[in-house]
Amino acid sequence: MILPIRKFVSPEIIFGEGAIELLPQYVLNFNASRVFIVTDQGIIDAGWLNRVTSMFIDVGIVFSVFSSLHENPRDTEVMEGARQYKDSGCDVIVALGGGSPMDCAKAIGIVSTNRRHILEFEGVDNVDVPGPPLICIPTTAGSAADVSQFAIINNPAERIKIAVISKSMVPDVALIDPLTTITMGHHLTVSTGLDALVHAIEAYVSIASSALTDLHAFEAIRLIQKYLPLILDDLSNHFIREKIMLASLQAGLAFSNASLGAVHAMAHSLGGFYEFSHGECNGLLLEHVIAYNYDSAPKRYDRIGQVFGAAVQKGTAQEKCAATAKALRMFRESVGVSGTLAKQGVSHADIPVLAKKALADPCMLTNPKRPTLRDIEDIYEKAL
Repeated sequence: MILPIRKFVSPEIIFGEGAIELLPQYVLNFNASRVFIVTDQGIIDAGWLNRVTSMFIDVGIVFSVFSSLHENPRDTEVMEGARQYKDSGCDVIVALGGGSPMDCAKAIGIVSTNRRHILEFEGVDNVDVPGPPLICIPTTAGSAADVSQFAIINNPAERIKIAVISKSMVPDVALIDPLTTITMGHHLTVSTGLDALVHAIEAYVSIASSALTDLHAFEAIRLIQKYLPLILDDLSNHFIREKIMLASLQAGLAFSNASLGAVHAMAHSLGGFYEFSHGECNGLLLEHVIAYNYDSAPKRYDRIGQVFGAAVQKGTAQEKCAATAKALRMFRESVGVSGTLAKQGVSHADIPVLAKKALADPCMLTNPKRPTLRDIEDIYEKAL
């Protein structure tokens, strides 16, 4: 039962060009003795780690760097990061990068304070002690891990991604500087943009949505529909980068508080099993989940469809549903994500395992319609 009351959590947010320059100030506000920076090789290659460490050196802030993680951070990497955090004597964590470094940083924090294995925190509200102070600097516009109470960690042994959802996972500060996304290439821009879009759509139709989350979710949908295609023609455009980053932020505030649904649950299953791109998985699943969910939230899906040009003003429910699903598919294809799950390498034989794992994902709890195992299998089959 979902009670008619809602909570809304978010970090302190600094948004705009130049936000990254405030990092030393916020570190000093925490009276840190040593800062633990969690990042990855892509961010190092792009020059952002050097930018941050140069600022620290200029003001005498001591730091350690942990960058040994995959695109989908693994439980073993989290545990190694927590060991290094403890050995380094750090007392503040800075996450620099996309969703992977930020999720890993969150996980390192709670492992360090609770002294438990990261896989023990799977699910909702299973974190007893908050982690140390955490400052996030996102360099992609999609995951919104910088403002959310989610962390997604890969368990390769079981070929599954786990979701850790807790107020304790909300960062203390998010320094959101749109200029940090200038180094994103075409593929990453599309993938993260689709992720943000699905965050917003699933939050908008979630059974835990509210007036507060609806404002953020719908504006994010509108911004992504308008600006994601435009940024692909001009990847260095500062104005459009800011709009996409704002969309990611708004979608993050929405899904962090309204949670998600079947698209993300099924994408987590695919990502853990095959280690596919998360954003692309979301994009390929979205229209099929809409077709399944539509009758549980028709007015909301119609409003989403209208943003994408679907003819939903009249017609049967079936026709409106088809129009909305088609409009989302055409949008996905217009930004360069086409094909099916089968073309990505998904095997029909793996569907029963994928469906079972997806059904157990915490994101499924707030889907507008409660699916059976067979329902999930059917959606995967339609997406093949």
